[in-house]
Amino acid sequence: MATKTANLYARIEPDVKEQAESILATLGIPASNAINMFYKQIILNKGLPFEVKIPDDRHLDISKMTVDAMDKELEKGYADMQAGRIKPAAQVFSNIRRDYNV
Repeated sequence: MATKTANLYARIEPDVKEQAESILATLGIPASNAINMFYKQIILNKGLPFEVKIPDDRHLDISKMTVDAMDKELEKGYADMQAGRIKPAAQVFSNIRRDYNV
């Protein structure tokens, strides 16, 4: 194993640091190890190991949709199903629970 002799100094928001380190502590991973893992992933991916983009906050609220808009969304879903772009229900519900903390 390589000797760890390089230092890294970074300024981050205190709340971000606290939240991240709390999660890392729960996982039993020191912050320095997590940063080392992150850097290794940057090397392996030849870039950031995740997509960097502005999230699409377009959540559908059916109570605010017109009948035509609802029909279009249902048609999109049906087309996805016919094209094989589907996921098992268990995976969908797992993702919902994870994404919305429910």
